[in-house]
Amino acid sequence: MAGSESTGRVLVVGPYLRERRGDAEAAAYAHIRDTDARLEEAVGLARAIDLDVIEAIPAPLSQIRPATYLGKGKVEEIAGVIAANEIGIVVMDCALSPIQQRNLEKELKAKVLDRTGLILEIFGRRAKTKEGTLQVELAHLNYQRSRLVRSWTHLERQRGGFGFMGGPGETQIEADRRMIGDRIGRLEADLKKVQATRRLHRAGRKRVPYRVVALVGYTNAGKSTLFNRLTRADVQAEDMLFATLDPTLRALTLPHGGKAMLSDTVGFISNLPTQLVAAFRATLEEVLEADIILHVRDISHEDAEAQQSDVDNVLRQLGIDIDAGARILEVWNKIDRFSEEERENLANIAARKPADNPVFMVSAVTGEGVTELLTAIEDRLASTRVTLDLSIDAADGAGVSWLHRNAEVLAKELHDGHFDMTVRVDETKRDVVISKFGAVLHEAEQLSLRDGRA
Repeated sequence: MAGSESTGRVLVVGPYLRERRGDAEAAAYAHIRDTDARLEEAVGLARAIDLDVIEAIPAPLSQIRPATYLGKGKVEEIAGVIAANEIGIVVMDCALSPIQQRNLEKELKAKVLDRTGLILEIFGRRAKTKEGTLQVELAHLNYQRSRLVRSWTHLERQRGGFGFMGGPGETQIEADRRMIGDRIGRLEADLKKVQATRRLHRAGRKRVPYRVVALVGYTNAGKSTLFNRLTRADVQAEDMLFATLDPTLRALTLPHGGKAMLSDTVGFISNLPTQLVAAFRATLEEVLEADIILHVRDISHEDAEAQQSDVDNVLRQLGIDIDAGARILEVWNKIDRFSEEERENLANIAARKPADNPVFMVSAVTGEGVTELLTAIEDRLASTRVTLDLSIDAADGAGVSWLHRNAEVLAKELHDGHFDMTVRVDETKRDVVISKFGAVLHEAEQLSLRDGRA
């Protein structure tokens, strides 16, 4: 077995529940998520850590078996495939209990990895920053602590007790759990320090007039490619699940010269392990704090609707009200994969969306639709800001500098030793600019106020 395991030859198994009469939840899930697409995604996850997938087989279930998850006949069938192909690793596209994992390994005589363990392995390889590494290790240890039940016999030995009475002592498994618990405590303390530093960085950005726009979406929806297109950055963007893990921030230049910060975050996935959602909550705080959230969807994917549902569920777990809609712009990416006729059909579907929840069709690869998206971002950001006119002495360098740091300068002209400026500021800084520089509402805003009163 050791020889075959070292080759990384893998069998992927899709143990998916059949739709049962009267089971509304299973029926709804089966309706929106295609079995072949689920199995293909599991294969993609295995290949994301360079495993050699020899075969992928579906394993339809009428019910989940407590001991092995699968029925006895299917376990024997899989064991035969393993023996015939010298497979060392079996990836089960489901969440296994520790007992189920141990029993399957005994029956199949191969290492068994469930969906949670596989995603943790991917995250472990992708994490680059200190925070990302800490979060992955924390999630991995929490997962590992529950798996000690499946370890080998050395964990059943007892060590001598302390003190004069001796006693039965503690078992190796208890000692290992205690060591893992200690390490988890240290990691949580380290993470709190990193999170405090991130909060300081966010507070610093709030003092500067930069708003935050966050990209979210299903893994491999094209977020990083769109991020590079919008910011002219060179963030890793590959046709691979979880190519991006650590969050990245870059300056985003808007059509009329305004600036914002664009954040690229980890991609979501169906059945994302709950411990990963909890561990990466700090990373995803960039999404929580964002002024605008761009939900990037691979509209060419056969499971696009199911993927949207999965992303919405994770956003709800993070406490984001996706039904409010004001902060979220839906971006249909990869339209370059469609014919003209298909594109026209998509445009008709998008046009029927509510005006307060519009859809933007783009191609991050070709740049099609990106200008319209940037304009919409600028308009959304501007709707929560106030435009003011003011005149400042050109010799007041400190005042001019303050305005450039704390406001978005839309126009600036020199007349008779004074700068006539039009600036856009957040509501929280409006009164400061008015009192400090004698600013007045821009003409267009005065007109809109009059129209509102009328």
